[in-house]
Order: sequence, then C-alpha cells, then structure tokens
Amino acid sequence: MDDFTPEELEQARILFARPATFVMGAAKIEQLPEPDLPEIAFAGRSNVGKSSLINGLVGMHKLARASNEPGRTREVNFFDLDGRMRLVDLPGYGWAKASKATVKKFQDLGRDYLRGRVTLKRVYLLIDARHGLKKVDDEALDALDLAAVSYQIVLTKADKLKKGEAEKVQAATLKAISKRPAAYPAVIVTSAEKGDGLPELRAEIMRTTGVTL
Repeated sequence: MDDFTPEELEQARILFARPATFVMGAAKIEQLPEPDLPEIAFAGRSNVGKSSLINGLVGMHKLARASNEPGRTREVNFFDLDGRMRLVDLPGYGWAKASKATVKKFQDLGRDYLRGRVTLKRVYLLIDARHGLKKVDDEALDALDLAAVSYQIVLTKADKLKKGEAEKVQAATLKAISKRPAAYPAVIVTSAEKGDGLPELRAEIMRTTGVTL
C-alpha cells in the first residue's frame, strides 16, 4: 500500500467529512452529468459491499442505498462530495437477478461510461477479501484494461478474516494483477464495518483526483 503522511490522512478525513449528496442515477449514456468535476468510480460484484464502502468513506449510513437483493444497481449513480469531486457507483456484476438482456443493458452502460468519461481519474474495483479474485472478476478486469482506465483493487470485508489472512489475500491479488496494463500496483485492504483501510483509501482518492482543501 502507498504510504501517506499524517497531513495527507488528516486532509482526506476533512474532505470526506464535508457534505456528500446523491446527484442522479443515469440509465442511459446521454443522461450523464456534465464532465465538469474529477470522478472516481466503484465497481465490483453485486454483493461485494459497494454501498457500505461508499457510505463508510463519507461517514453517512444511507447515502448509497444497500439492497437486500444483490444486483439492484442498474444505473450509474453519481454522488457529489462538497462540489469538489464525484463518487460514481457502477452497476454490479455477477449473480444479478435479472434477465440476460437487462444485465447486458446495464453492464454495457457501465462500459460506455468507462470508455468515454474524460474526468474519470480511477476505478476502484472491489473484491471480497474472503474470496479473492474469481473467474467472474476476469471480465471486469479485461473491460478495465480495454478501456485503458487506471484501476485499483480494494479488498472489502477484511474483518471477516482471521488475523494474517488478509495480508495473504492482498499479496496474492497483487501478484495476479501484476501484468495487467491498467492496474495500479497497490491493493488496499478495508473493512467498512470496522473502518479499517478507509483513511488510506480517502487519501488515495484525494491524491489521485488532485483535489485539495
């Protein structure tokens, strides 16, 4: 993981404590908001904990709505952070309970966003730390490499692992992505429930977007 100074961690804490609001959900590429702010996006399997992570980053319980039915995010959802950047929640992939045509429609929307968004600084691909990278993740990794968008792996739910196991998964994940052209060579281990790794992820986002206080 990248090293951050205490000043960077504190500045990121202050930034993410500022007001965060839901802007809109775009069901079509034409509905995307104007590309006038730096954006970072979150992608991952349907049940990986994207909503919990986004809520944890901004310290709000209900900014991003978690669903009891994985795969319900079928739009590209935009959240504004203090008018300085946007956090973007991409449609989940994996075992969404929807027809193949519907799944293809919202996953194509995610791909169109990745390919054409000039203000997109990085995608954070969330992977459940209990399972690591799986076959189902390969398609997402390939799509990100193809779009030539910088992306970084974030391991979620690390609190569910025994001591020392998260580090093993982190090392194995880093090795697995080492030859992928668009993958950022650092893996962040997080727990939205415990708050582990969130200060570092906030600082990583702040550094990546170039946003300052």
